Amino acid sequence: MKARLAASAALALGIAIGGSGCAMITYQATTEKYDASDGVSADLGTIELRNMLVVSDDGEQGNLVVAVVNTGEDDATVEFEVVDSGERFEVDVDAGDVVSLGAGDEDPITIEDLGAEVGGLVAIYAQHSGEEGQEIQVPVLDGRLPEYEDLAP
Repeated sequence: MKARLAASAALALGIAIGGSGCAMITYQATTEKYDASDGVSADLGTIELRNMLVVSDDGEQGNLVVAVVNTGEDDATVEFEVVDSGERFEVDVDAGDVVSLGAGDEDPITIEDLGAEVGGLVAIYAQHSGEEGQEIQVPVLDGRLPEYEDLAP
């Protein structure tokens, strides 16, 4: 009787484990953070830069497109610098707020001396409020795609 009960319990356990799918031992791709669009992302402490890209028709002048998310409890000023040209600009972001630059109703952040090839990358250094900064390799795209045709300067 005990053997039959033990066999039934082992069989039930085997069916439960087998019926749960491979989730217990298989790699879960949904746990990986990735950039779902053409831009790149970076985290600077409590500041998150999302879908960062530059739209340019000629590689000389470009429009920086980025969503700046402040997850902190203090207002922040985010500083950007185009590494090759030294061109700088700042963006103020209130605590808990998101500022979208370069798209929609927002004024574009025009980089006058981009010096990058369309289809290539441009190095942009970003930093805020005394946090350690980060150099980000940002893709340079043109207006051939419908979603970017109105974003080129």
